[in-house]
Formats: sequence, C-alpha cells, structure tokens
Amino acid sequence: MGDILQLVLKRLGLGAITLLVVSILIFFAVELLPGDIAQAVLGQGATPETVAALREKLGLDQPAILRYFQWLGGALTGDFGVSLVSGERVSAAISDRFVNTLFLATYAAVIAVPVSIVLGVIVALLRNTLFDRVANVVTLTSISSPEFFLGYILILYLAVKTNYFPAIASLSADMSFGDLLHRTFLPALTLVLVVTAHMMRMTRAAIINLLASPYIEMARLKGVPPWKVIVKHALPNAWAPIINVVALNLAYLITGVVLVEVVFVYPGVGQLLVDAVAKRDFPIVQACCLIFAATFILLNLAADVGAILTNPRLRHPK
Repeated sequence: MGDILQLVLKRLGLGAITLLVVSILIFFAVELLPGDIAQAVLGQGATPETVAALREKLGLDQPAILRYFQWLGGALTGDFGVSLVSGERVSAAISDRFVNTLFLATYAAVIAVPVSIVLGVIVALLRNTLFDRVANVVTLTSISSPEFFLGYILILYLAVKTNYFPAIASLSADMSFGDLLHRTFLPALTLVLVVTAHMMRMTRAAIINLLASPYIEMARLKGVPPWKVIVKHALPNAWAPIINVVALNLAYLITGVVLVEVVFVYPGVGQLLVDAVAKRDFPIVQACCLIFAATFILLNLAADVGAILTNPRLRHPK
C-alpha cells in the first residue's frame, strides 16, 4: 500500500507541475497576441484617455509577470476575473456551460465505453474473419473522419431527411430528462462514433497481444472454450491498457467537444470558448483553456492510477 501511495503522490506532483507549465503557456500566449486588448475591446474610435483608463482598470499597466501570479492566485480559488464583453464573473459564465459539457460527455461515455469494450472482445474472438475486417474498415473510417463532418452527416440523415432528432441541441430549464436526452442525442452520437472506434481497436489489440502468451496457450491446450480464454484469462490482464485508452478518450470527450458543440449549437464550454475567441474576450478564453487542461491532466492521472491498481507489475517498476 505504501508503494502505491508513493506512486500516486508522484503522479499528482507531476500533474501539478504540468498544469503550472500549461498555465504559463496559456497566459503568455494571450500576452503575445498582436494588438492592445483595451483598444480591441473599445474599438478604434476610443480616445487615448479611455483606453488608458480601461488598461488601468484591467491591470494591463502592470508587468505581465505580476498579472500572471494574480491571475494564477485567483484561478486557484475559482476566480478567473471578469468578462471583458458582458462584465459578468467568468466563473459564473462558465459554471452552467461546464455542467452542460459534462452532461454531454457523460451521455456519450455511458454509450461508448461498454459498447467499445464488448465490440473489442468480439472482434478479438473473431479475428481474421469477415466480421473483423468489416469492423476494422468501419472503425478506421470513423477515426479518419473529422467530428464536424460526422456531425453534418448525422444532421443530414437523422434530422433533415427523416426528422427523427433536432438539428440544433437547444436546451431549456423546463424540459424533461427524456426530452433532454432526445435533443442531445445527435451530438452525443457524434462523439460516440469517434471514441468507440478508437477504444474498440485498442481493446482488440490489447487482447490479441495477450493471446500469444504461454498461459493462454496452456488454457487452450486444456480445452478451454475460446470465449472463456478471452474473458477469464486475457481480459483481466488487458485492463491496464484498456483503462488508459478509456481515460484518454474520456478526456477527449470533455476537451475535444469544441467542434461538436459549434456544429450543433450546444450551450457548452466549447461553444463559449469559440464565442469568446471571436469577441476577443481573453479572460474567458484563458479560463476555458485552463479548465480543459486541468480536466485532461486529471483524467490522465486517473488512467495512471487505474493502470497501477490493475497491474501489479507497475507497482514495482525496474
């Protein structure tokens, strides 16, 4: 238990250092953008006095390094500043949107994770058959297709031509849970098609890689049925790479939904980020990027911890 705790603490420390480096990149990448933020907010017709007053209000007259530490200190307490466009607190603007993004990611994950693992086991069981070849072609096509392309194809056939689902994922406070699932089905299905293909292929590869192991050959020589060899012998030892792949795809579901939310006009953090970039609302841009980075790093840490717990060999690295 002490070795596991030490490894987990080490991973947490590395994650904190990574997030610190990412925060530096996010803040100073905005600083390096051409033009004056105050001038961009007020427009070209603003007087020098008005621009100077806004710069002072936003703290832009202070050194960049000082403003970074102030921004980082506020971010650690959940205070990302004020929106330059609406004057609303950035944390308040993001909170509801982030809940919507988490719901969409959870909706897709609930469908994608069990389906991909089951399909991965099936294609590993039926490898080199017609079903395996068809599954490989379909998954490669899904992985190679951009999210926005898949989204528009689904809109064309499931919304425009058949009218089964709405093309725009508009939400309201008074809708029922069933109506919510119906309205968000197309963006969730778009995410499912992308991540299921990747997770299924990695599950298949992990299991097939283990099928050449001596203990698997021994189980076959004993006459154990093929499905039992995979489910009871190969799959438990394949959990470590599968958990890593699942965690990475869950991170993608949260951080990679920007294009999907834009296509379906879904009120999530991705749509908010795109709107903030168009309006040069940099506090919101910085906050969204930092939240995406923190989510990705935390899920990677969860993948590492899950792999350590499921694979005893990782607890004692050589």
